[in-house]
Amino acid sequence: MSRIHSTAVIDPQAELAPDVTVGPWCVIQGPVRVGPGTELAAQVTLLGHTEIGAGNRFYPGAVIGADPQDLKYAGEPTRLVIGDHNRFREHVTVHCGTVQGGGVTRIGSHNLLMVGCHVAHDAQVGDGTVLSNHVLLAGHVRVKDRAIMNGASACHHFTTVGRLAYVGGLSRITQDVHPFTIVEGHPARVRACNTVGMARAGIPPEDVRRVRDAIFSILVSRRRSTQEAMEQAEREYAGHPLVAELLDSIRAALAGRQGRAAEPRRDGA
Repeated sequence: MSRIHSTAVIDPQAELAPDVTVGPWCVIQGPVRVGPGTELAAQVTLLGHTEIGAGNRFYPGAVIGADPQDLKYAGEPTRLVIGDHNRFREHVTVHCGTVQGGGVTRIGSHNLLMVGCHVAHDAQVGDGTVLSNHVLLAGHVRVKDRAIMNGASACHHFTTVGRLAYVGGLSRITQDVHPFTIVEGHPARVRACNTVGMARAGIPPEDVRRVRDAIFSILVSRRRSTQEAMEQAEREYAGHPLVAELLDSIRAALAGRQGRAAEPRRDGA
């Protein structure tokens, strides 16, 4: 059965699974839905049209599902959807979507959002990511599976952080971070291949080597133009799915605005 502290305030519209734990001084306001095994520590606030899956843990001071910080927002019933087995540490804030951005902010499963992170409206976070202390995701940002963003790094709106990418602390992300890369700086630039993260993900060493060499030749060495280096990689690694994923990301960013593949979606937003 639910364990709900006597000081918690829960809206009659809210739907809680039978075994949800709600700690002291929590507030659940609006048609919030909370899945089984989820735990709210003290002073957690859940708001709005928020759907939360199973086994999530919210730490003190987290505010989840608040209205977007967008001047165009006019009170529409936009949503926040959260998957399973995530951890939201102290003072994490996650906002609902906007009509212009599709209406939904999404966070997948098995993510760790450390102290003070902010996930803005219409952002999309995949599975297995780590957002370290005070990481800031602006509106419409995409963070793909198993990416790691280190402390106080911040993403410009509409940027994409690719799968198994690694972002150094205090980095300013103004362009897409391509999959399998390590970026760092202000603004950030590619430094190396995330060989450690790829190995931990179970990617075979030979595949890691191919991706590492492609990243070095296209994004690090600068001994030839990006287009020439990409054409060489296509010839050398034809049919290799991970190199193809890298090349697709680079092409998409080049076709977007200011190195951001998702930026065309800003039209009319």
